Amino acid sequence: MDAKRTIQKILFIFLWLAIGTGMLTLLVAAIGKKNKDRCSGYFITIKGAEQNLFVDENDVLELLAEAGYKNIKGQLISSIHLRRLETLLEDNDWIKDAQLYFNNQDELHITILEREPVARIFTTEGNSFYLDEDLTRMPLSDKKSAKVPVFTGFFESENYSQKDSALLNDIKTTAVFILNNSFWMSQVAQIDITENQNFEMIPTVGNHLVKLGSGENIEKKFGRLFTFYKEILSKAGFEKYPVIDVQYAGQVVATRKDKMRARIDTMQLRKNVQKLLQDAKQAKNEVNDEKESTPEEPKIKNEPINEKEDEKKTPKAVMPKRDST
Repeated sequence: MDAKRTIQKILFIFLWLAIGTGMLTLLVAAIGKKNKDRCSGYFITIKGAEQNLFVDENDVLELLAEAGYKNIKGQLISSIHLRRLETLLEDNDWIKDAQLYFNNQDELHITILEREPVARIFTTEGNSFYLDEDLTRMPLSDKKSAKVPVFTGFFESENYSQKDSALLNDIKTTAVFILNNSFWMSQVAQIDITENQNFEMIPTVGNHLVKLGSGENIEKKFGRLFTFYKEILSKAGFEKYPVIDVQYAGQVVATRKDKMRARIDTMQLRKNVQKLLQDAKQAKNEVNDEKESTPEEPKIKNEPINEKEDEKKTPKAVMPKRDST
């Protein structure tokens, strides 16, 4: 019985030795093959930039050439350090991520994730840079100029503070909202940053200034401004109110040229919408047959803002509450 067990142990040991020898042989062969194999080709894929393309295939090849791989096709695979190349590519201001690998055909695949700017910022020192959604600053490109919202008056300090980070985040939030809205992309000419790090919008159409405050609740602020455009300025004209303030919750504060302030409640604006629709419908029914053949813009009754009545409702000593919703 003991002899049988001994034979089994010996066979078991020989079996593992054979397996280990085989694996070692395969590993040595693989290493030898890798040391002899050469890159048979390369494929470069660039992702991430839907609207702008600031990095192309030639840029990637130039970066590889700077690292000593001018003609990557034909080079020994063992001499190509993929990790080092990934780091080198990611050091580029316009490249967010880089992934490199060889397939079974010894072809090098290079996948680039490009940074996409959401805003262009002009500093008080006269410099300019792009900003992406990760709050990464990117230099201007010689290839093209990105069509993104423009912010001016950014104070450039040597010591980057938490306050600067909050401002950049507000810029990003505001810029992303504008980028995703075709109307505001056309209407917003630029946004100025005040000394208090608040935003003031300069429109493309109309000679007025829009005070936005911070980037908090920016969608609601532009929503109130759009309602004001539609229900007030469409009747009174875009030149009547030189200053429009939408940074306060539930209201729009408009300053007329005679310096009188008119407060337009959001709920009242919604009521005006219904009345305007009724007036437009009534005006359309009164159009004669000749005019019906030629479409016209509906006539809207021009009702002035009752400023005296509004002043009674809003005490002068009470400051408007800032938007916190």
